[in-house]
Amino acid sequence: MSSRATKFIFVTGGVVSSIGKGLSCACIGALLEARGLKVTALKLDPYINVDPGTMSPFQHGEVFVTDDGAETDLDLGHYERFIETRMGKLNNFTSGKVYESVIQSERRGDYLGGTVQVIPHITDEIKRRIHKAAEGFDICLVEVGGTVGDIESLPFLEAVRQMRAEVGAENVLYIHVTLVPYIKAANEFKTKPTQHSVKELTGYGINPGIIICRSEEAIDQKLKSKISLFCNVDENCVINAFDVGTIYELPIVLHEQGLDQRIVERLNIWTGAPNLKAWDKILEVVRHPKNGVVRVAMIGKYVELTESYKSLSEALKHGALANDSKVQVLYVDSEEIEKDGAETVIQRASEGGSIDGILIPGGFGIRGSEGKIAAIQYAREHKVPFFGICLGLQMAVIEFARHMAGLPEATSAEFKADACDKVIDMMESQRNVSQKGGSMRLGAYPCKLVKGTLARKAYGTEQISERHRHRFEVNNAYRAPIEKAGMTFSGLSPDEHLVEIIELKDHPWFLGVQFHPEFKSTPRNPHPLFKDFIAAALALRDRKLATQEGEKSSEVTISKKSAAGKADGPSQLEMI
Repeated sequence: MSSRATKFIFVTGGVVSSIGKGLSCACIGALLEARGLKVTALKLDPYINVDPGTMSPFQHGEVFVTDDGAETDLDLGHYERFIETRMGKLNNFTSGKVYESVIQSERRGDYLGGTVQVIPHITDEIKRRIHKAAEGFDICLVEVGGTVGDIESLPFLEAVRQMRAEVGAENVLYIHVTLVPYIKAANEFKTKPTQHSVKELTGYGINPGIIICRSEEAIDQKLKSKISLFCNVDENCVINAFDVGTIYELPIVLHEQGLDQRIVERLNIWTGAPNLKAWDKILEVVRHPKNGVVRVAMIGKYVELTESYKSLSEALKHGALANDSKVQVLYVDSEEIEKDGAETVIQRASEGGSIDGILIPGGFGIRGSEGKIAAIQYAREHKVPFFGICLGLQMAVIEFARHMAGLPEATSAEFKADACDKVIDMMESQRNVSQKGGSMRLGAYPCKLVKGTLARKAYGTEQISERHRHRFEVNNAYRAPIEKAGMTFSGLSPDEHLVEIIELKDHPWFLGVQFHPEFKSTPRNPHPLFKDFIAAALALRDRKLATQEGEKSSEVTISKKSAAGKADGPSQLEMI
């Protein structure tokens, strides 16, 4: 179908934010891709920020990074985990970026002195960007951020309304994702919020052809019929996306309700039946993991909002899938470790269970850094598998320099610019940067791997490419003493100037990376480092279980011997 015009699917959301539009888009893309179509996805963000790069994780969640160096919304991570297409700078833009572009055009005189208005200038720029992202694809999924009724998203809604007339009704489908809440006191689901949301949307000239109803539990056919009647959509086009055990079950749930079939019918596309074997296989492992559960402590400072670590959490799940197991992620606040100590906090977080691996994620700033360093020391000394990501690598270098390389004052220039032993320092290319937005070392860079290392074994190749997002690096002036103390620099930039991966030889599995491997991990293609990290954690868990079984066996043997002694007759002491 590649020779035909691109078909557009616009996904809007109603009732509340964070309703699941991004995940719905990703699942739709997965289903259509399984039918042999070439699919891409695009997120329109209504806020005025130019990009998410300078936004707080508490407000925005994770910043996802693409190969071409774009700092984007976290929904692009969902797209890449479900769709084979790699995202880039064209796949996410904000109101701020649109207005910035239009104002620059006005400053150049492109509008010949005319009055610059939302319609047509802003809406035309939105449509231009949508068409650019859609080039070369059969299907372009467009997620409109925010909630219907938000003043910020009105230009986006007007632009996507106009596109139906411009590209043809047969090439456009509107899908509305809405909440159907369950009111416990009334013991029933309520459709009124959905009705009002659809009414608001139609008021903007957009009539949804399919409604995806989010709910905690599955809704019955009677409720779907009611929504169909009051929202003017076909009954078989009311789809229920109820809460599932894993997000990777959602494509199957939506397919079983005929979502992909309704889409191809309404867009007049001929395809074969979808091949969903890969998703079925993933579900089988999720539901029946042969190797049980492994527990990993993720130690950071944004643990109150786990969306800040979305790609990391999912990559750990992918690593578990590759090992036919399940991972339980325990989020530990590094500031608690600073107060109470690593061993105390980690054991408290485990609730009496086993901690089989420790991961330190990326981040910025000094807050909680000493807690991370203490956790790394605990992992190194207790031989717990350790994985450091970006800042996690830097903290591992500081910990090792302090306790093993004779540099007790070792730190990062990010924390103390005038420190004596800045084993982590500002990159040369970052020293004269004055604007924070979009100016870090961003996107994919090559890395050479050293033979005989954990990294080389995991990747199985000499050179790799991974995505970066950082300003600081290992200070080359300290590489020799740190390496002499026993740390291996197992991954370097091609010119050998930048340290990309560090390891410890006398440890079961201790590895840190300057890049973000989680951004390239998918359930169908788990990242090799997460696969090996989980394998190492499973090995530790099994060693602990074997030790416990051995101790129990010894106790039973001693008990039996004691009982046998009593059976043979009274002891000397008893006779006295």
